[in-house]
Amino acid sequence: MKPVKILVIGALGQLGTELTAALRKQHGSHAVIAADRHTQDTVQGPYVQLDVLNFGALADLVRREKVTQIYLLAAMLSASGEQNIHAAWELNMQGLIHVLKIAAAQRLDKVFWPSSIAVFGPGSPKHLCPQDTFIQPNTIYGISKRSGEYWCNYYFEKHGVDVRSLRYPGLISHSTPPGGGTTDYAVDIFYKALDGQTFRCFLKEDTCLPMMYMPDAVRATLELMEAPKEQVRVRTSYNLAAMSFSPCDLAAAIRERLPAFDIQYEPDYRQAIADSWPASIQDASARQDWGWKPGYDLNAMVTEMLQQLQERRQTPAPPVQTHHDQDQYVFTKLSEP
Repeated sequence: MKPVKILVIGALGQLGTELTAALRKQHGSHAVIAADRHTQDTVQGPYVQLDVLNFGALADLVRREKVTQIYLLAAMLSASGEQNIHAAWELNMQGLIHVLKIAAAQRLDKVFWPSSIAVFGPGSPKHLCPQDTFIQPNTIYGISKRSGEYWCNYYFEKHGVDVRSLRYPGLISHSTPPGGGTTDYAVDIFYKALDGQTFRCFLKEDTCLPMMYMPDAVRATLELMEAPKEQVRVRTSYNLAAMSFSPCDLAAAIRERLPAFDIQYEPDYRQAIADSWPASIQDASARQDWGWKPGYDLNAMVTEMLQQLQERRQTPAPPVQTHHDQDQYVFTKLSEP
């Protein structure tokens, strides 16, 4: 059996940062190459500067390093993508096609590529949106993700590439700052709360969206990639769910811990993007096929986000009050290898 060698493209992003660390815990630092388009001198472990749109450089790297798995995370997100639609399409679509072509030609063991709830559109069910339903995205990010799902399925059926995918909800992380997504208000809000600043939210107070704390997203990715091939029955992309909440729900949970926190609502162009997405997701296929189950709810996530960010700050922050019901929540953490 050949040794595992993993290439993570987009390793400096929100998901990439934590997923790369988790993969290195699991397989060893030497077995995981982090790659991104930026020059980086502070990354621990193997790192290469790489543009996924450079097909020749990518193919040479995969061949030279004897890569067996690729995690393609490089993408332009929803809000950023609407500001530069052609660049977003090229990165999101051509990058995936490059990886799939290389995976087929060099017979890689597995490929992971993230999709998103952005594949859904105004005609999709608003509540408990199912795996298979009417899908008509109306953002360039959603269009590229839906097209990518079909490319993944095509390469699985026609070329035997074992490509696996998850439709992530909005992801919340304390490790990296917001990255240009419509759901990223749910990250920025914590920084403003700990700074004692009023948070100006670009969504309406009652805009409910599916969300997930990053440790759950990382664990779901690892569990999907470790599942036996015969159990992975969805070859477009799996719905994935954990919690759904609105800005006012999140603000209330933060205010229970930081009573002075203030929020103002100033919806902008991102409101239309959020309105086109479901308020909640049904993920029965992921639960049935490979045993997915989330570990964090809203209150558990808020408590840990505030604690983690406060510990990393250079200046004193207001003390975080312990939520009176905190003992009832179960925290699921990534286990050590």
